[in-house]
Amino acid sequence: MSADMLRNEPALVPLDAAEVYVLVDNVSDIGSSVPAGVTDEIPLLLKAGAKEFAGETLCCACWGLSLLVTGRTGDCVHSLLFDAGPEAYAIDRNVSRLGVDLGRVEAVVLSHGHTDHAGGLIAALHHITQENGGRPVPVYVNPGMFEHRGEYNADGSILPYKDVPNPAELRQAGAHVVNESGARLLLDDMFYLSGEIPRVTSYEKGVPGHLKQNADGSGWKPDPWIRDERFVAVNVRNKGLIVFSACSHAGIVNVLMHARELFDPVPIYGVMGGLHLAGRAGEKIISQTVEDLRAFDPKVIVPGHCTGWRATYALVDAFGDKVVVPSAVGRFHEF
Repeated sequence: MSADMLRNEPALVPLDAAEVYVLVDNVSDIGSSVPAGVTDEIPLLLKAGAKEFAGETLCCACWGLSLLVTGRTGDCVHSLLFDAGPEAYAIDRNVSRLGVDLGRVEAVVLSHGHTDHAGGLIAALHHITQENGGRPVPVYVNPGMFEHRGEYNADGSILPYKDVPNPAELRQAGAHVVNESGARLLLDDMFYLSGEIPRVTSYEKGVPGHLKQNADGSGWKPDPWIRDERFVAVNVRNKGLIVFSACSHAGIVNVLMHARELFDPVPIYGVMGGLHLAGRAGEKIISQTVEDLRAFDPKVIVPGHCTGWRATYALVDAFGDKVVVPSAVGRFHEF
């Protein structure tokens, strides 16, 4: 069966290893020690040709997320780009500084329709197609991502979000756009792209104050659930699932509950990405989220982007710094 066909019971191919470059994240941290399996930014910059320590040689941290995920099993190797950060500058700079060859990317997944994850997509596609000889690359989106969105300011006015690149713009940049809402297996069944994430918990209620514009442009309506959000998962042999959740608007407990239900009895080994526990609404559910994460017994948690320092502190307090490794731009993780 084709790797891109929809299935009711996903059968992920176990990987010998998964590797992740953090191309974009909110934080730069070149000073903290890192555990085995994580390479810090500076060694990667030196390997890519940096000759001195200078501001100009470092990666750029900014509000957003982009992960380059590579799966290996035997002689089979596939790479997927999960989101592309907020703008071209961060992608251009960080890919160049790290010496990353985006030409190996065989699929691109957009986690949801927010510009901090999609603003660098066109730049990423330019890198991919320039380095792969001009071949179109599949870009997986769904129709809900292309709403015009915004949020309430403190004074009740509306702050609109910049729209994500539309399918025509993506095609012009070299994408083969797959604009469908269902779950699927990708790249020889080595990656799972979820469908809509069920909202099950009583306390993970989306994003209060999040809006989308009416189709006729006449006004705005509440859009707290952000139902276009998706996650990606891989299965590493003798470890279990690693779940990549870019923003967790659905709630990270809901995300992991869905992943566990789909792939039982494969355990959840780790979770990486944004956990959306920053801000007033997110901070209110930190304690309940941390408590419920215990049931998954994760061996690795890599919180980044929209997790927030309070939630990261609570996770370290609950699970310890051998499990929780805060994400930072320019790092390389091996699972």
